[in-house]
Amino acid sequence: MRRADFQYELPDALIAQYPSVERSASRLLHVGEQLADRRIVELPSLLAPGDLIVFNDTRVIPARLFGRKSSGGRVEVFVERVLDSREFLAQLGVSKTPKAGGVIEIGDDRLTVLGRDDDLFHLRYDGDDGVMAFLERAGRLPLPPYIGHAPDHHDAERYQTVFAREPGAVAAPTAGLHFDQALLAALAARGVESATLTLHVGAGTFQPVRVDDLREHRMHGERYAIDAQLCARLDAARARGGRVIAVGTTVTRALESAAALQDRDGTLQPAAGETHLFITPGYRFRIVDRLLTNFHLPESTLLMLVCAYGGYERMMAAYRHAVAQRYRFFSYGDAMLIEPAEGVVRS
Repeated sequence: MRRADFQYELPDALIAQYPSVERSASRLLHVGEQLADRRIVELPSLLAPGDLIVFNDTRVIPARLFGRKSSGGRVEVFVERVLDSREFLAQLGVSKTPKAGGVIEIGDDRLTVLGRDDDLFHLRYDGDDGVMAFLERAGRLPLPPYIGHAPDHHDAERYQTVFAREPGAVAAPTAGLHFDQALLAALAARGVESATLTLHVGAGTFQPVRVDDLREHRMHGERYAIDAQLCARLDAARARGGRVIAVGTTVTRALESAAALQDRDGTLQPAAGETHLFITPGYRFRIVDRLLTNFHLPESTLLMLVCAYGGYERMMAAYRHAVAQRYRFFSYGDAMLIEPAEGVVRS
């Protein structure tokens, strides 16, 4: 398939600039044999006792920094990945590319340019308190590029999930933003079990596909970790006939990446590393039985993933329906629960 196959018309007015008043007030498009307009609070009734719902517990870090080079030129630093207590990779917005050994001043703090890693810069924080403490003190919340307002205290709360625990993401796992404690309690009361994994969402999630032939696209990497407790819960769910519901494309990529590394006997083992998995139509899923996700940008890798899962024609029709019904799109927007297309999940 070609990049242009994943284009759709979206009025700017449907791009959500602010979250709903309450997390669980979002609408939910149920994509099955037919399309059904629902609310996210109805999710428990769409799942069954014994199902397992999997969340991403990554936490968004204050990844955007503003400073100056030692020569005086302005610099915007967007942290992509923290490597250790002092070093990290970042995108730089700067008029003239700094060379290795160059210094960036963020207030009273200093960053040293160590080199480049493809389109990212390898930077060292020269303070004593560590990168994470520095970012918490000097950084700003990295709202997506399609959100037009500067982040405020409201965004600081609502652009994190209620189960965010492991710092490292530079974008939120947005399907998880719809869940509040009341909805989690309703799922538990229904008999739906829950578990978490970690995938640190990178800035590459917003990068456009620049080639028309999808086989030539190089997928950005993201770090993930799946522990033994989640594997045990997956096994138990399978044993009792429960389904695995992935909350978001990040959970889907992590589960499917781990499954691809292992024997195909249906047993998932703990795994950690970096995934470059690029899921397009024709992919057969090993783990995920249902997918809850937000609406994604035209021609994006995330839209390609959901088309692989729900079927191309059905998902593009669902997007046209969502536009016609004026659903809210992207990070602060509404959600969809997708039943898999026939034959895309390995039995």
